[in-house]
Amino acid sequence: MNKHIVFAICGCLFFINGFSQTATIEELLNEIEQNNSELKGYQSFIESQQLENRSTNNLPDPQLSGFYLPFGDNATGDYTEYQISQSFEFPTVYATRGKWNKSKSKQLEYAYEKRRQEVLLNAKELLIDLAFLQKQKAVETKRRTQSKQIFDQIQELFNKEQVGILDLNKAKIAWIQEQFVVQKIESDIQIQLSKLKTLNGGNPIDGISSQIVLLVEIGTIENLWQEKLSNEPLLQELNANEAASLQKVKLEKNKVLPNVALGYNYQGVSGNNYSGFYGGISIPLWNSKNKVKAAEANYEYQQSNTEVITTSLYTQFQEIYNQYLLMLEKYNEYQTTMGNLNSEQLLFKAYQLGEYSFMDYYIELQFYRNASDKMLQMEKELQLLQAQLLKHQL
Repeated sequence: MNKHIVFAICGCLFFINGFSQTATIEELLNEIEQNNSELKGYQSFIESQQLENRSTNNLPDPQLSGFYLPFGDNATGDYTEYQISQSFEFPTVYATRGKWNKSKSKQLEYAYEKRRQEVLLNAKELLIDLAFLQKQKAVETKRRTQSKQIFDQIQELFNKEQVGILDLNKAKIAWIQEQFVVQKIESDIQIQLSKLKTLNGGNPIDGISSQIVLLVEIGTIENLWQEKLSNEPLLQELNANEAASLQKVKLEKNKVLPNVALGYNYQGVSGNNYSGFYGGISIPLWNSKNKVKAAEANYEYQQSNTEVITTSLYTQFQEIYNQYLLMLEKYNEYQTTMGNLNSEQLLFKAYQLGEYSFMDYYIELQFYRNASDKMLQMEKELQLLQAQLLKHQL
């Protein structure tokens, strides 16, 4: 089926247990973003780096020097001299470095956004997994109840000597297996809750209860990719790296200009003194050698790196999108085929009416249960693939 047609007709809803009706996924993710210890620490790190970057654009400290020379042949009196001066780079350097610092601040902001997105994607995947575990638990709890009913019936028939010990043992094993499945799911739920608690800064996630309906409707790959180009922090960070490296080239070119020093000088001997202004410039012969070339080479690397990573990211995005399309098509086929069968209930009634032996009932039941579990698993995988495709929206 053509992908455009698929998405045009697919406004399908997946019913996901696990989230409160009053707490949406967005609200839970916002709570995690506010409480996450790693993100809080990263914000402090960014603030410290920005302050450190701004400090590189400060003027050097003023210099005060003096001479008092009372020794030697002092026929003309003791010699005294002092000087106060302020040195600074060429004025255009400070403006250019200020712009470079702003571009480095952008780099830090996008690096934070990239890490924030990774944390929230991890949290969203955990929430999706938790939702399906709770849905699976509801299904398996019902199956456990049915297994207990069947075991009780066969126990009664065994007591009446109408069935043998083999049938009784098989029914008991089936019931025990269902008990274990439910216990395993409950354990997995606690593990997911513990992981979410860690992401939430040690605070338990509240408001997770019955069910929520999530819309699964995404656009074409072309529209999604254009949206990703505008909002993906990784791509924005790459562009910021390019801008910062270009600004570094401009800074190094400005630093070729001479440094300047201005000040006041006093000289005095035997009641006579001289005072006036002091000035000087540096001769930029050695310090700036090859620095402009190095900055230009780094800028070329950043441009190439942006192109390579963007191409790789698009290939990966396209692969996930195609997986989503294929999974969606298969899921719709499963849903259409199994939607109205009500197979497990019909089989259970047929068994109760004696139309199936226990073994025939159990074999048929496992076939339909496997198909139902497969559809549930596909539903979960669709949600996880969608989370990857819409990662840039977090």
